[in-house]
Amino acid sequence: MKVLFIAAHPDDEVLGCGGTIPRLVSEGHEVYIAILGEGITSRYNQRDDADKSLVDSLHKVSHKVSELLGASDLFMYSLPDNRFDTIPLLDIVKIVEDLITKIEPEAIYTHHGGDLNIDHSLIFRAVLTATRLTEDCTVRSVYAFEVPSSTEWAFDKLQPPFHPNYFVNISDQIDTKIEAMSLYDQEMRPFPHPRSEEALRANATRWGSAVGVGSAEAFELIRCVVK
Repeated sequence: MKVLFIAAHPDDEVLGCGGTIPRLVSEGHEVYIAILGEGITSRYNQRDDADKSLVDSLHKVSHKVSELLGASDLFMYSLPDNRFDTIPLLDIVKIVEDLITKIEPEAIYTHHGGDLNIDHSLIFRAVLTATRLTEDCTVRSVYAFEVPSSTEWAFDKLQPPFHPNYFVNISDQIDTKIEAMSLYDQEMRPFPHPRSEEALRANATRWGSAVGVGSAEAFELIRCVVK
């Protein structure tokens, strides 16, 4: 099966799916990652003030992470970081549609629509739009993942709240997830921040304990069509 993971920023793919990706690869699935946003530039008052060398360095890290996780390919774009609401939604939809045409995935994992981060919620909507159930749509399943330091910080006050109903046992992949996240060293934070190693392990343990395994990643199944 071909599976496409669509993330807004470099590190989201690891925070949400850093265990699920290598597990799917180990099971023989063909996995692709797409990162639509450039990352980092929102930390500057003006996007043009951003140090381009830092952006380039971050993108190189994304390629290393993709290799570590075992993805077949990584697609990177340069949408404005935390400013997706400044561009037409149609532009994001077109990117997703192009990816679907190229890859023909049967499943897509992407951000949850109720995240605090505006880029995450807009990607969710773009994916739903691009995967409308026409006869020629290859995408049978759509899953939404959480991103620590974004999903939970909405405190279920943004709609829809994250209600996971699909869980992946990543007990054998949790160390790979932490190793991949450590490559994004500028994005890691000391405990008790949600992007600390301790918090990421605790979150995986929390979901694992909820479903009877050592470590798990949680997803919300948006839709699934069995033909």
